[in-house]
Amino acid sequence: MPNDRLRDALLRNGLTPTQVATAINVDTKTVERWISTNRTPYQRHRHAIAAMVRETENYLWPDAVAPERKAEIADSEVVKIFPHRNSIPVELWDRLINDASAHINILVHAALFLVERPKFIKDLTKKAASGTRVRLLFGDPDSPDVARRSAEEDLGEGVLAARIRNALASYRPLAEVEGVKIRFHSTTLYNSIFRFDDEMIINTHVYGIQGAHAPSLHLRRLSAGDFFETYAESFETVWHKSVPANF
Repeated sequence: MPNDRLRDALLRNGLTPTQVATAINVDTKTVERWISTNRTPYQRHRHAIAAMVRETENYLWPDAVAPERKAEIADSEVVKIFPHRNSIPVELWDRLINDASAHINILVHAALFLVERPKFIKDLTKKAASGTRVRLLFGDPDSPDVARRSAEEDLGEGVLAARIRNALASYRPLAEVEGVKIRFHSTTLYNSIFRFDDEMIINTHVYGIQGAHAPSLHLRRLSAGDFFETYAESFETVWHKSVPANF
């Protein structure tokens, strides 16, 4: 069975087996076997290839790391735990946004708190202009899932939908910005996800508790880890099930 993830990663980065072999000092046929027969390279070679194609080892070779080691790595991927989302320092949000250069992925219902930052929309516009891929996923204000979440958080009928519409009014200028995509989702949202390149804020959702008061995690991606990757894959799953936002 071929390693299609490795094959695809090399193609996306314009790398041939010969180029990889030269870079890590192995025979070209060895690299071809890693692709065609899904053989697992030595750890030092996995490190090097993952860095070359800007993917995690765990994504390229899911079975290469023992479960016990994955658990240890997951601990290291957690930078800090915050008891409430509103206890995350403003300086951390600013740094994450300013440092991002490849990806800004946001999965939320409304995220009104972000547009309370005066420069947030301008910052995203600048990031997109510089080549950062910006993808924003909001809850569909007309979906039953949003109505149910409004009730579960004891917000009142229609309150969350109204918050989403208020947020969209602020995000509307981004709709015409090249490099920014805005979509609606109708999923049960277990966590809000804020990804900035290889760092991420996960705002957990707790029944009966508003998002601002629920615990949050600051994660940093490690090559052999799968904690960060789990949430990254969750974002992609929701993205592929979403629809273009209607303003």
